[in-house]
Formats: sequence, structure tokens, C-alpha cells
Amino acid sequence: MIDLMLNWSEWIKPSAGLPTVQWALLLALAAAAGHLLQRYLDLPKVLGYSIVGAVAGFSGYTAATWPLDGIAQFMVELGLSIVLFEAGGRLSLRWFRHNPMLLAQSVGEAVATYLLAWWVLMLFGVDEALHMPLALLMVAASPAVLMRVASDIRASGPVTDRAITLAALNTFYVLALGGVMARLLGREEARLADAFYPVLLLVVASVLVGALLALALRKALQIMSPTSENTAVLQLALIAAGTALAAHFGGSAPLAALLAGILLKTLHPRPWSWPRQFGTASAILTILMFVLVSMAAAQAPWNWQAWSLVAALVLARALAKLAAIGLGGIGSGASPRQALWTAGAMWPLSAVALLLVSQFAEFAPAIGGAAAAIALPLILLMEVLGALMAVLALQRAGEAGRPPATRRIKVEGDPTDAA
Repeated sequence: MIDLMLNWSEWIKPSAGLPTVQWALLLALAAAAGHLLQRYLDLPKVLGYSIVGAVAGFSGYTAATWPLDGIAQFMVELGLSIVLFEAGGRLSLRWFRHNPMLLAQSVGEAVATYLLAWWVLMLFGVDEALHMPLALLMVAASPAVLMRVASDIRASGPVTDRAITLAALNTFYVLALGGVMARLLGREEARLADAFYPVLLLVVASVLVGALLALALRKALQIMSPTSENTAVLQLALIAAGTALAAHFGGSAPLAALLAGILLKTLHPRPWSWPRQFGTASAILTILMFVLVSMAAAQAPWNWQAWSLVAALVLARALAKLAAIGLGGIGSGASPRQALWTAGAMWPLSAVALLLVSQFAEFAPAIGGAAAAIALPLILLMEVLGALMAVLALQRAGEAGRPPATRRIKVEGDPTDAA
């Protein structure tokens, strides 16, 4: 792949540079692969994005190397920030007030997953320094994959809403605790007090940027039409600016976006009507995010001897989420069947987990390198396997719409319209 790109660059000299051509073709291929998988196999488009990114990574495409930095890291953070902003907009604090068991279910599921993953790591004799970061990684779920899957199969209902809510809450725990943990593990024990400032900066910067973003968008929604294309441009521009500012001042851009969505939903509780242009632009960034995640995971040094540990962690994570969500479903309004499929929809791992590992690689290189050898194969596996499991769970829950390949075009007088 490297030789091919070198030879290519000798005879093609686009005005915007060769990487622009490469990324444009890669995105076009990812979009086509996602469409074909959905059209002919009724599979979610995200699988096509992940597969194209993984193939590019394995073949030696070097536009996004590990650990992530520069424009590649910004694009992953921006794509994730947009998804988490939308996920935060689905969270209603009134729901937790009327159904506190849902919040207890979320906390119980996170704690159970963390403890069981820790026990598996101890059982396999993994270095003790890796227990905390890898166990926290297992807690994460991917609202990005889940929301993309739900959109592709047109899923809606209590299981879909509960799974997205639990995934968003998990993301909040992991981003907040992960940022603090990375900064603490990156300090020597004698200088542990020195970590107080960056930890405080992480929290304050994330909350401040999230609050400013929410207030700015609320003011915009009061003045501008929610369905206007100008509103879509304004929203995307403000989220991009918030992403850059949060990262620059030591905060967490995805955490700030999630907090902004939650706060905006609280201040502006009416249903949001996203303009179609916002969906189109965010779809491009989402495709790019999934391609970058799988590409970076495929390029990292893999520990092929750790597949037994990876399989054990996947099984432990699934069992912990199933048990905790099942027990926590008592009194939360969910039936045992709904709890089962909610736990099944919580399988995916993607950008949140990758950014967590990237933080450990940045602040604690010795720990981050060893953790990445185990975590990155796990992330790539669960991005694909998790998406398939989420499709199965939402379909079994009876909340998936008819696949696009089988949906008929209605015509006037069609007798099936009455059905």
C-alpha cells in the first residue's frame, strides 16, 4: 500500500493534495459498502464502514496511525461529539425523577461489569497496572453504533430508548472517570498531588464548554427556525468549535457535547426537529469516525496470543450486563424479556473505547501501550460483533422496522395500504 501511494503521488498532483483524494475515495468506498450490505443482506451500514476501515488499516494505509493525534483525533472526537450531543438530547432528567430505578440499573450494570472484568484480568494473570484501565474499558458501550443501527433498521420502542439511555450514561461514567484515571496513572506516586490541577481542569473545562454550547444553541433555537439549513450549519459549527476548545483547554470534547445535549434537553424540553441538512452532514462525519476507529485499531500492534483473554472479557462483559440489567429491571417498568434484549443491545464498543485507550497512551505511555495490545483487537471485534448483536436484540424485541430491501413503494389505490 505504501509503494502504491508513492507511485501514485508521482503522476497525480491534485490541488488539495494526495491525502484529500485518498480520503475522498475511501469515504466513497465506505458509503457504497454500507449501502450494499444493507440493501442485499439487510445488515446495518456501520458494518460496511468498519470493514472498509479495517481493510485499509491492515493494508498499510497510514493516514491514521496509532496513537491518534492531530486531525485524525479531532475528526474522531468531532464525530463522537455530534453523536453524543444527539444522545444527550434523548436523556430527560424528568425520566430519572419518575423512574429512579433506571439510574440505579445503570450504576449497577457499570459496577458489575467493572468488577467482573477485573476478576477475569486477575484470573488470566494480566499485569496489575492494566486492571483499572481495561476494566473501565469494559464498562463502555457505544451509543454511536447503537444509534446508527437503530436508524438503519428503523428501530423504536422501550428497548431501543432504554439501551441508548444506558449507553449514554455509561459513556458519561467512562469519559469522566477515564480522563481522571489517565491523568492519575500518568503521574509518579510522589507527585500524585500534581495531578489535581489537570483533573480539575478536565472537569471544569468540560462542564463549562458544555454549558456554553447548550446556552448558545438554546438561544439559536429561540431565534432561528429549527428546520432551517442555516440552523443546521450553526449547530454543527458550534459543536465543532466546542470540540476544539474543550480539547485545547484540557477538557474532554465528547463529554462536553454529551453534557450540552443533556442540558439543552432540560432547558428546551420540547421535541427537537433536526433539519435534514444536519442529518446529512452528521452522517458524513459519522462514516468518517467509524472508518478512522477501525483503521486505527487495525494498524496498532496486536497481541495475537491474547485472543483467549479477549474472548473471556467479551463473555464476562455480556454476563455482567445481562445480570445487572435483568436484576435492575425489577421496579423499573421493564419486563424480563425487555431486560434481556436491552442487555444484548449494549454489546457494541467503538469510538468511546478507542479515545479512552488513546488517553492512556498519551498520559501514561507505559500502561497505554500494553493496554492497547489487548484493547484494540477487542474494540475492532466488538464494533462488528456488537453491531450484529444489537440488530438481533432490537429485532427480537420486535422494535425493528421492515428492512429497506423489502419495503414496498406505496401507490395510490394499493390494496395493501389498508393493512
